[in-house]
Amino acid sequence: MTTLLTDHWHHGGGAWWFLAPIFWISVWVLIIVAIRGLFWRRRRHWHWHNGGGAFTVLAERYARGEIDEAEYRQRLEVLKKQ
Repeated sequence: MTTLLTDHWHHGGGAWWFLAPIFWISVWVLIIVAIRGLFWRRRRHWHWHNGGGAFTVLAERYARGEIDEAEYRQRLEVLKKQ
């Protein structure tokens, strides 16, 4: 039995030799994808939170008192039509 295993190991290891590199490449790809996904989610959340578009800017201006309700509703209708 020992001779059989030793002989098999010294003659190339059979068809299993390609699985180790595939495994480690897969592990590294998964790590890179996971790290990229974490940063992409944070950036996407930041973009949504800090730059939500014209509707958000209009609502913020109304909340700060820069424009009155009539102007807010008028501009909101214009944005909805676009």
